[in-house]
Amino acid sequence: MKIPHLVLLCGLALACGAAIAQPDYALHATPIGPALVDPAIARALATIKPQQIHQTIQALVGFGTRSTLSSMETDLPPGQGINAAADWIAAQFEAISHECGGCLEVKRDTFTADPASGGQWARRIPKPTKIANVYAILRGTDSEQAKRMVLVTGHYDSRDSSNNDDHGAAPGANDDASGVAVSLECARALSKMKFPGTIVFVAVAGEEQGLVGSGHLAKLAKDEGWDLEAVLNNDIVGGNTTPGDTLQMKDRVRVFSEGVPQAATPEQARAIRALGKENDSPSRELARAIAETAYTYLSRPGTPKPFAASLIDRPDRYLRGGDHSSFNHEGFAAVRFTEWREDYNHQHQNIVMPPAGSKDPILGDLIRFVDFSYVAQVARLNAATLATLAFAPGEPQKVTIVNKMTENGSTLTWEPPVGGGVAHYDVLWRETTAPNWQYVKQVAATAAEGPVTVSLPISKDNVIFGVRAVDAKGHRGLVVVP
Repeated sequence: MKIPHLVLLCGLALACGAAIAQPDYALHATPIGPALVDPAIARALATIKPQQIHQTIQALVGFGTRSTLSSMETDLPPGQGINAAADWIAAQFEAISHECGGCLEVKRDTFTADPASGGQWARRIPKPTKIANVYAILRGTDSEQAKRMVLVTGHYDSRDSSNNDDHGAAPGANDDASGVAVSLECARALSKMKFPGTIVFVAVAGEEQGLVGSGHLAKLAKDEGWDLEAVLNNDIVGGNTTPGDTLQMKDRVRVFSEGVPQAATPEQARAIRALGKENDSPSRELARAIAETAYTYLSRPGTPKPFAASLIDRPDRYLRGGDHSSFNHEGFAAVRFTEWREDYNHQHQNIVMPPAGSKDPILGDLIRFVDFSYVAQVARLNAATLATLAFAPGEPQKVTIVNKMTENGSTLTWEPPVGGGVAHYDVLWRETTAPNWQYVKQVAATAAEGPVTVSLPISKDNVIFGVRAVDAKGHRGLVVVP
């Protein structure tokens, strides 16, 4: 028997007639509103220009090849190869630091990748090869909060069709000079500002050889005890401009994030499954914060050219990987930014220019296929996210739902974040099937340093809860799920 459409909707949505009461999680709630715009952040974003991004990508393309393997070659023309590219990137960071009175600490994480060590990347590196990650640190001004760090990265190595070709032309304009341009533009835009927390601007090598550079830097961060709250990896963010591609979308960037953390212990994985937290990893909360930041600064109603973060609930694209996963492996929250629609004729290809009149595509990762205005939007989103998190208080500690008896209410407890700076806390919740946070209750910060406790007449069985710290200017920190 065919079920009438209206009856079917009533049965599925439980929304027919006025007799259906509002659920407790909606009755005792305020819908979440947009974050406040910080004028200082908005001014910094306005300094990010497509022209500078064009110059950066043009300079990187000019090194001929940036193959990681070229670091060991001595017969390259002067000014060519990945070593010359690394020197240029370091010089760019130094120049930015000079403009802000020496505010950046420019460093190199240099090591030798030896295939004899048996790493998972060994088959992609035929002989011992020098790899250098180049990065610059903008230290926070608060003695305690400066321990908190947020990081942006792109990889400056490139490749052609053969991953072992250390001499062939490999311009790598989109993959990934575009991502390096984002790191450099974030440094230029934010270096003249002062933040309580610390920001790290990075360009890594060895990505095409199996994430070797980022793997080394992520392990360094873990071994040295970096308090990395967020890692933003930009890889292929050039907004590919292949003529005739009508499906490319220039009003958004994809943000990939892992669900169940790859660093989760078996006990933690069991708890995630038991509590239905598969969609609430630290990386997933970082992705949500990026989407919120995109709305605040780049896509509010009335914005001339809105630009949004399109969240993709998986670690990466099919058959591909990125440097964010190196940081995920070490237990850090990390996400990947990538353009909406990639053209694989312009990645990992030898340059081929078909004869005039041919219908064959041009092959090669050439600068002609990069949209510098699009890269500028991605850079603005990265910079806004870094600035917001570096201004905001840190993450609430030891966030817990009290679970001593069966009851319909919910009691949450947590301890203040390291370094203070909290004006109030947001207790957030959403339906278990909702992708984003829906409701909020503000809880005033107390002068006492002890735990904060909040009881709500909302069943913890029906929602996901989270807590974040907010400062006096409205900068929202990352959400922690109990």
